[in-house]
Amino acid sequence: MPIVMDADRIARAITRMAHEIFERNQGIEGVCLVGIRSRGVPLARRIASVLKSVTGHDVPTGTLDITLYRDDFTRVTAGSQPIVRSTDIAFPIEDRTVVLVDDVLFTGRTTRAALDAVTDFGRPRAIQLVVLVDRGHRELPIKADYVGKNVPTARSEQVHVRLVDIDPVDEVAVEAGV
Repeated sequence: MPIVMDADRIARAITRMAHEIFERNQGIEGVCLVGIRSRGVPLARRIASVLKSVTGHDVPTGTLDITLYRDDFTRVTAGSQPIVRSTDIAFPIEDRTVVLVDDVLFTGRTTRAALDAVTDFGRPRAIQLVVLVDRGHRELPIKADYVGKNVPTARSEQVHVRLVDIDPVDEVAVEAGV
């Protein structure tokens, strides 16, 4: 599997995206980060850490599970019981800019589900999307506001994001399709 991002490139991409979030929103006032389970959560925490080092202020950071919001739920679970994990958004999102954080943007279906899920918590002023990898092949009209790396792939290929918070290493690899 070719490695398209190593730990250094991931760290640089996170730092760059954090600065872009800061610049686009003219600071972090009213901004919160919500990581989509599972690897969007550590990415959101890392972005929050960079923003804190830049501004000296904490950015509210939450966790979102979108399992039950997926429109391809029956395909993904294939008759098995879904594993529903906790959502933890312990701050109001009303009139805030919610920055959704995910590892890979592919068809757009996860993002659509996240949009539905987050609006169940209130009406944000705006929702922005940050992804570590945009691999293309959209099925829905969704585009990330902040992208760590565009990785053109074949539809049959798989993109594996590994983060030391969950996995043994920080890397992004592309696996050939079958």
